[in-house]
Amino acid sequence: MGLSIVRLDLSGFENLPSHTRRCVFWEVDPATIEQSLATPMFAETASTTTAIFESEFDKEAWVSGLLLEWGTCAQLAVDTTMQSVVGTAFYAPPARVPRASHFPTSPVSHDAVLLTSITAEAGFTEAAPILLDAVVSDLIQRGVRAIEAFGIIGADDGIAELISELCTNCMMDAEFLKDSGFDLVAPHPRFPRFRLELDEGLGWKSAVEGALEKLVIEATMELTSRERKVDALPVG
Repeated sequence: MGLSIVRLDLSGFENLPSHTRRCVFWEVDPATIEQSLATPMFAETASTTTAIFESEFDKEAWVSGLLLEWGTCAQLAVDTTMQSVVGTAFYAPPARVPRASHFPTSPVSHDAVLLTSITAEAGFTEAAPILLDAVVSDLIQRGVRAIEAFGIIGADDGIAELISELCTNCMMDAEFLKDSGFDLVAPHPRFPRFRLELDEGLGWKSAVEGALEKLVIEATMELTSRERKVDALPVG
């Protein structure tokens, strides 16, 4: 199994994983989502699904606008065997991310680009630090001084503290950001904000490599454990 990293362009939008292609948790103003919640079509699904965040049209329009006006806004991890997208990383100027101003630890610093999400399909967790590496490399080449990101603590506990429900699939675990070399700049028990300076040499690279090594070790331990269980099964 191998991975290649490519930049998202308009021709590649339709190849994004289903949820990533449709979810507009970051890209649409929460006030607009709240108005949608009041409509009958969302009455039964809003409290139990992420359907309230789904609009492929709006997501494609957001991506298209950024590509034309700002440049690359996402990196994709592609499984070279299946030729399918198995991971994504999205980033943009904070002013182009409506959700950003609604976090208790906002605003994002004026000199930073906001990393909104890094996601990986099941079985491809090693893609996350590789995608971050690609984001950092791209932004350094473009002269960006820093990356900031909102982390989430306890992503699976079902608590919703924002104006509308969370799409935890599109948020990054705070531990991942810390392990990847981000510094905590705005503490919060639920939504801390982190910052990665890009003008301090290559310190970020060792942190990303460390995060990747940690994931590889965990995956190896899990595989070894499974093999031992199989070997222990009685024959016949």
